[in-house]
Amino acid sequence: MLKADLHIHTTASDGLMSPEEVVRWASVKRLTAIGITDHDTVKGISPAEKAASKYAIEVIPGIELSTTFENEEIHILGYYIDYKARWFIDTLKKLQKSRYERAGKMVGKLNDMGIDITLDKVKEIADDGAMGRPHIARAMIDSGYISNIKEAFTEYIGKDRPAYVERYKLSTGEAIDMIKKLGGVSVLAHPGLLQNKSDLGKIIALGINGIEVYHSKHDEDTVKSILAVARSRNLLITGGSDCHGMKINNEPILGNCSIDYKYVKMLKNAADSEMRRRKNENRTV
Repeated sequence: MLKADLHIHTTASDGLMSPEEVVRWASVKRLTAIGITDHDTVKGISPAEKAASKYAIEVIPGIELSTTFENEEIHILGYYIDYKARWFIDTLKKLQKSRYERAGKMVGKLNDMGIDITLDKVKEIADDGAMGRPHIARAMIDSGYISNIKEAFTEYIGKDRPAYVERYKLSTGEAIDMIKKLGGVSVLAHPGLLQNKSDLGKIIALGINGIEVYHSKHDEDTVKSILAVARSRNLLITGGSDCHGMKINNEPILGNCSIDYKYVKMLKNAADSEMRRRKNENRTV
């Protein structure tokens, strides 16, 4: 069976592996296709595509957008997007600025709590990537205040924790519409992790194209439940490891949660249909 992992993060956002390393490991794991879905940035796509030319691996251009829906953070995946569109890049820059400003405020709160880390240290860890809370967590680990990222979120920087700061996010509807405008396919990420399960139907009603049925944090019962919803609503089915570079037995979890390549073909067909629709609309304007 040809396999694909459609949910992977690189150093362009909060992953630990460069796009080139991701592609190399995808080859080692014998994947046919991978989705580069960094948080609020597309900087990892082109390097991955270039690296993939050395291997028989298909790189699907994607993104994971952090959005807000009824006071809950919802992640929306976009696939086969026109990631070089100028207006889109400008929107992402606004999101990056929000991430940077929040990081500064969170570092300030941590400093007030006696945790002596600097924004410069967080910037150094993020390098050219989209700055996020995992980078703050790594700065805390490097300085000896905590032992792992989970501890940082549980005790300090997670939602409702003392150093948490909200940031600007798109609404879920805005993200779905944006992906459609980019000629892409929108997918609800890891729905099994929704705090309010009733939100699933509401998000589907916004016009989402698919659901991430298979995910590294979905157990068997969750998969069955979400798969039933996807089939009953005629939604596209996707899946992936949500790999950020974490390793088990010295290997990243990339590819540990994968899907049959037939679902990639369905995703591509949907994107092609959307692109044809856009072209027809432009001709009639």
